Amino acid sequence: MASTRTNLTIAFVAALAAVTAALGLTLWTVRNAALYRDVARYAATQADVASSLVRDAAAATSAVIVGPDTASAQPQIVTPRLIAVLDAFPDYMVVVDRTGSPLYQSTALRRLGGPGADSLMAKVSVLPNDSAAVVSVPGIDELLLVAREVADTTGTLGRVIVGVPTSHVTALPREYRIVLFFLAPLIIAIAGWRAWVAVGITSQRIDKITHDVAAITDGRSLHRRLSMDNAGQEFERLIETLNAMISRLETSFGGLRRFTADASHELKTPLAVLRADVERAMSEPPASGERMVALEEALQETTRMADLVESLLTLARADEGRFDIHREPVALKPLVQDIYETALILGEGAGVAVNFPFTADVMIMGDPTRLRQLFLNLVTNAIKYTPAGGKVELGLGVHPDTVTFAVRDTGIGIAAADVPHIFERFWRADRARSRMSERGGFGLGLAISQWIAQAHGGTLTASSRLGRGSLFTVTLPLPHQEIAETATE
Repeated sequence: MASTRTNLTIAFVAALAAVTAALGLTLWTVRNAALYRDVARYAATQADVASSLVRDAAAATSAVIVGPDTASAQPQIVTPRLIAVLDAFPDYMVVVDRTGSPLYQSTALRRLGGPGADSLMAKVSVLPNDSAAVVSVPGIDELLLVAREVADTTGTLGRVIVGVPTSHVTALPREYRIVLFFLAPLIIAIAGWRAWVAVGITSQRIDKITHDVAAITDGRSLHRRLSMDNAGQEFERLIETLNAMISRLETSFGGLRRFTADASHELKTPLAVLRADVERAMSEPPASGERMVALEEALQETTRMADLVESLLTLARADEGRFDIHREPVALKPLVQDIYETALILGEGAGVAVNFPFTADVMIMGDPTRLRQLFLNLVTNAIKYTPAGGKVELGLGVHPDTVTFAVRDTGIGIAAADVPHIFERFWRADRARSRMSERGGFGLGLAISQWIAQAHGGTLTASSRLGRGSLFTVTLPLPHQEIAETATE
């Protein structure tokens, strides 16, 4: 199978040759048509002049032209001067009477003789008056014939027919032969070679890009980027797109590696504790209280691992788009009120005051279970990272086309450098990463919360100052009906 380079070059040369041939044929056709018109005008002029001469000669005498001489069987014109004038015409000429008998034949026609003259006379006899036709005659090839009627007072004269050869029209001029058979093939060959070189350069660039992309075979090579040196303008955008894709892949692979490492770390610790608790329970006597303590700790770690696996499964299904949000009308005021009552219980145990200063009666389309999970995650985090004596405030507000749920706390806050990373999976600030901390977590709650907000067409944003507290805001779109009612109010 021929290469793409060969196929493109052949297609280009074939198209160029076809265009050249079509252009040459068009020019040749137009030229011939123009020349045929010129020949027809030239023949008509000769016929008009000859008919005028014959008519004038007939008017000058009462017996200018007589019938054929019976002895010679040749047309005889009694005036030698008229014969000399008509013989001066260079082309073929015939003068016939009313019956079609030839009265005069030009010198060229007399020289033709034989089958050629007979064929010409046969075609002349059927040629209409005041018309032109191209006929084939043996020994001449083609003649353009023009017939003119001669009107005289004697009623003897019939017509004058003039024939002009067209070989000079149909013959291909030397200039045309040079252009069509030398210059045009040379230009097509040069253009084909230039196309071959140009396509070759493009093929080399494509091969280089293919080789560079093939060299990036795994996640360890994703730091490499494709070079734009000598890439050409047509490939710069492609290389930019590929480099952007490789950059996204590098980020994804890096996140996957961190995700795998963090997940392994999160599972390793509870598994180690679970194994130690089981071994301790097995080594204690059946009636020992230590066995029950060990089993209780093992149950807690099992629950902890189950929560982690459930969170990972939720995120995995969300990434694959297989986790559907079951939308239905949800009244947010009762839902947030229920969250507030739960927060009061959690805050009482942690010594944190929980307030709910403002609320709004609003209805949205959403999944009540996932919205409860979202709001409760934010409230739980706020209470978890607020020291005893601090305060947490909840608020539900309505705007022209959105509704917001905000959670503000006076807790430990987040450093400005850490704020962009808080929604990443398994990310936790250094002060809270210790597994031994009572505030320790998996670092998946905010990632799940952000996914729930986005799945509802909303956003989850955060602002915080270290040591001053944090503000998390959920913004959800209102249904069109709710937007219209809000506008009328």
